[in-house]
Amino acid sequence: MSVPILQLENVSYTYEEARRPALDGVSLRIQTGDFVAVLGHNGSGKSTLAKCLNAILRPTAGRVLVDGMDTADESRLLDIRRTVGMVFQNPDNQIVASVVEDDVAFAPENLGVEPKEIRVRVDEALRRVGMYDFRLHAPHLLSGGQKQRIAIAGVLAMRPRCIVLDEPTAMLDPVGRREVLDAVRELRRSSGMTVVLITHHMEECIHADRLIVMSEGRIAMDGSPRDVFSRVEALRALGLTAPETVSLLYSLRAEGWPLPLDALRVEDCAAAIAAYLRRPQGTITDLE
Repeated sequence: MSVPILQLENVSYTYEEARRPALDGVSLRIQTGDFVAVLGHNGSGKSTLAKCLNAILRPTAGRVLVDGMDTADESRLLDIRRTVGMVFQNPDNQIVASVVEDDVAFAPENLGVEPKEIRVRVDEALRRVGMYDFRLHAPHLLSGGQKQRIAIAGVLAMRPRCIVLDEPTAMLDPVGRREVLDAVRELRRSSGMTVVLITHHMEECIHADRLIVMSEGRIAMDGSPRDVFSRVEALRALGLTAPETVSLLYSLRAEGWPLPLDALRVEDCAAAIAAYLRRPQGTITDLE
């Protein structure tokens, strides 16, 4: 098996004066090209996990390896952050310039990239997130979703192998959320980049390859979104709910409809219900 791009080995992290660890013995391997969603309530440890992935935080126990580099090794810090780019909740905190293209160019300039190459990277990054036509605009005049896409472009201009998005839609309205998620999915489709999406929105996890559920600093569930969300009772025990599609199917099953619980998308849910309604009268169809 190839070396994972991200690896946590029995990682714990405790904030000063905290009563319990924010991360408590977490072990995890993420392979190159994976799209992993990390779900959990506030205080579950998911954002602390995100910050450990590019050495913003360093474990108080265990170790984090980024493409084989230990985040505790200060001599590799720049290489680690070139490998793993971070996008945070509030896009306003990441904007440093008064013109969009200058903002996107900021990080590669600080990495010492040649000006001609910066021009190429900026244009490419803005096109990837659908913001090229706004390259000469003032960032503060853009919508929240557009600002967050600019923040993503700024990370992409560094050419990382992995991008970690720490609740990037938390401060956005539904339109902005959709813009950002569409940009992330298109980025993954077009580049095959490793993506780690931290979120507390169930619906944002549907398109991931893998879903990790955090609770009290530990990994409570780990599997495909279909597998994890079909475990409705286990999610409820953690104080979480399944996506609305699964919740509907679960309620109908309780009424005796033999419907699958892995139809996560609206169109798949509708198709499953329609197939049941079209069944010949007097027959029982088990769709599991």
